[in-house]
Amino acid sequence: MNQAVYKAALQFYVDSGVEEALMDEPVNRIVDMAEKIAEQGTEKLIPENPESSNLKVETRSLSTPLLGKAEALKQAINAAQSAQTLDELREAVANFDGISLKKTASNLVFADGNSVAHIMLIGEAPGADEDRQGLPFVGVSGQLLDKILKCIDIDRKDSDPAKSIYISNMINWRPPGNRNPNATEIELSLPFIERHIQLAQPKLLIFCGGIAAKSLLNTTDSISKLRKKWHNYIPQNLSHNSQSPIPALATYHPAYLLRTPLQKKAVWADMLTLQSKCREMNL
Repeated sequence: MNQAVYKAALQFYVDSGVEEALMDEPVNRIVDMAEKIAEQGTEKLIPENPESSNLKVETRSLSTPLLGKAEALKQAINAAQSAQTLDELREAVANFDGISLKKTASNLVFADGNSVAHIMLIGEAPGADEDRQGLPFVGVSGQLLDKILKCIDIDRKDSDPAKSIYISNMINWRPPGNRNPNATEIELSLPFIERHIQLAQPKLLIFCGGIAAKSLLNTTDSISKLRKKWHNYIPQNLSHNSQSPIPALATYHPAYLLRTPLQKKAVWADMLTLQSKCREMNL
């Protein structure tokens, strides 16, 4: 191949969002897995007389078996439910190995802002800047979010619960190349964000982006359909002990606004709806 072909291939990866190399050399993970299995596990114990008609082969299982999704989800629910404080929940997320994104991310991205704020905002997944700093919404889209919130007198750094906000994400680990999280990653992350909401006890919720809105509201409706009205949020995986539903508002993600500036008008309308709700609830 000539240099033009290599350059075109690299440009394809950049356009697809693959912009950071994890290693110096490519890795054949199929070969790696085969070697790992050979080292850790499956041994066949053959009798001394293999020609015997009663030949039996015994198999020893791997010392560290891979979890199926059902078992991983069960562990995620148990780990989330057992956390009694935000610090314990952060530790539970950090120690949970069921989500493979943990292996490629640089830092856990848990939360930012005022944990006792009346409003909690939940985005989708960390980007490159968030992964480097370990905080949600600190890149270009986060700067836009701060400007949007300040228009209705809300600041993540304010100590007043009525004027501040608490911010987190559906996913706590950055997907490689900023791709969208897949269905399994979302499902295994859901118990942790549900427990996050329970422990933070916000009066109002903002779901920022289609992935967060559809996952937490358990719907297939698009973000454009979910906007402009209040929804009742109830956890799907965790026991809520007859907890009252939390009013939730869905809106576009700031990253989408950077690509589609014309929709800033729609988000401004959503912020006015939020402001009106705060006044209605005397927050």
